[in-house]
Amino acid sequence: MEPVKRGGLAGLMCEMVQRGAGPYSSRDIVELQDSLGLDHSAGVSSTMASYGAAMPASALPQALSLCAEIVRRPHMPADQLDDALQVSMQELRSVEDEPTQRVMNRLKQLQYGDLSGRPACGNFAGIEAMKIADVRSFFSQWYRPSGAILAIAGQFDWDQVRGECERLLGDWQGSNSAAPKLDVGKSANEHISQDSSQTHIGFSFDAAPFRDPNFYLLRAGVGVLSDGMSSRLFDRVREQRGLCYTVSASTHSLADRGAVFGYAGTTPERAQETLDVTIREIRALADGIDEAELDRWKVRVQSSLIMEQESCSSAVASMLSDWYHRGRVVTAHEIEAIIEALTVQQVVEYWRNHSPKNFRVITLGPKPLDVPTF
Repeated sequence: MEPVKRGGLAGLMCEMVQRGAGPYSSRDIVELQDSLGLDHSAGVSSTMASYGAAMPASALPQALSLCAEIVRRPHMPADQLDDALQVSMQELRSVEDEPTQRVMNRLKQLQYGDLSGRPACGNFAGIEAMKIADVRSFFSQWYRPSGAILAIAGQFDWDQVRGECERLLGDWQGSNSAAPKLDVGKSANEHISQDSSQTHIGFSFDAAPFRDPNFYLLRAGVGVLSDGMSSRLFDRVREQRGLCYTVSASTHSLADRGAVFGYAGTTPERAQETLDVTIREIRALADGIDEAELDRWKVRVQSSLIMEQESCSSAVASMLSDWYHRGRVVTAHEIEAIIEALTVQQVVEYWRNHSPKNFRVITLGPKPLDVPTF
């Protein structure tokens, strides 16, 4: 959890730990990653920092060793802090220059609260105030084995990997600092004024989190709304009426709460009708859905599950999410069984009992919009 006045510190930390670790300099790390054929990645989200890589199976032991050095023994060189800060500043400026990201970042803050919903890129004041002491203090407080998750998918020997992890991480000790009490979001609507030929609309409402037993009833409804070109929002808002060039909705979850987030991009002249029709279509799920709509969504889910099993990176991402939210890995067969068992009546009943309300709406464009209240 970043300090209130150091927004963006987690992202900066992610950059700094890769600038030398254990026996490796910053250049050594880059050269080792290249020589091993690692397609590496690193980043932060609202819940965790993650470090990963896709690689030939033979490179796994050395990749694990390198990752252990990065998360346990980073150099965090003070003479490279300014360079890392410039990277953070450039990332933040790129977000500020992208209207969609500005809208959705602010929307998450409204939905989850200023702390829980703060953007990973941080803010200018927080980044400008950072010192090397902030980086080192954050590392000592939060880079601990408590809550850490390691996921591997692909060709490997389980006993060998387990022994290697024991050697690299077995003596890693310490627990995270106590997290401050999380804040809550607020029901509000905001407009960001910008002289533009486009209007960007972001909307959200409270919904079941991933660990909720009813999550897939929620997910089925969102799938009918926004999965594929035959979905309701794409067909009824974009295709039939020509109101916008893009519209979508998706589920999102923190550990303890969830939401549905949506976005539409349109012209100022069509913006009000776009918002009105989109919210009306979302609430209309409680009036019923067709069997064919649910069946199409089930087919799409089955297809994505098959594709996920073909991708080690997708499988790892799924395992991490499952373990974080549910404390266990849910198999593709289990998910498929849950999805197949869903009925139209169950999905509609869920949406009737959990009718979307308290919409948060952020708009960016030349003029604000009227937001329906429920």
